[in-house]
Amino acid sequence: MRYWLIKSEPDAYSIDNLAKDRATAWTGVRNYQARNFMRDQMSIGDRVFYYHSNCDDPGIVGMAEVCKRAYPDATQFDNKSKYFDPKSSADNPRWLNVDVKFVKKTRLVSLAELRRHKPLKSMRILARGNRLSITPVDPAEWEFIAGLF
Repeated sequence: MRYWLIKSEPDAYSIDNLAKDRATAWTGVRNYQARNFMRDQMSIGDRVFYYHSNCDDPGIVGMAEVCKRAYPDATQFDNKSKYFDPKSSADNPRWLNVDVKFVKKTRLVSLAELRRHKPLKSMRILARGNRLSITPVDPAEWEFIAGLF
């Protein structure tokens, strides 16, 4: 089992949306490194921290689980989608997504709080300039953060 952190803007798709929907396709990822994490490393049963970004108080707000392995992201083929990619084709899709299912909502563990904990100092979400929407989480980091809830 691996551990991940996925970011979403709460006004686009919040933890409450996931709780209501129970599961969703994690579409719209348009970074090759994040895509490769989904394609090559994410497996059914992997645990996920759900992180609200680009908001007044960014941070971890819940937990989810990968429930379907990577497959072509349908938004790349939809010319009405902001994620449309004219260079992508059904025969050669460029973008993938996994499905994630809701596990639980947690108290907010803010970015500021994450930064205060020395055991988390190497966490990718805390790296200067990190913009990835999907990042791996070390098992020790996962256990430490899970203990904060």
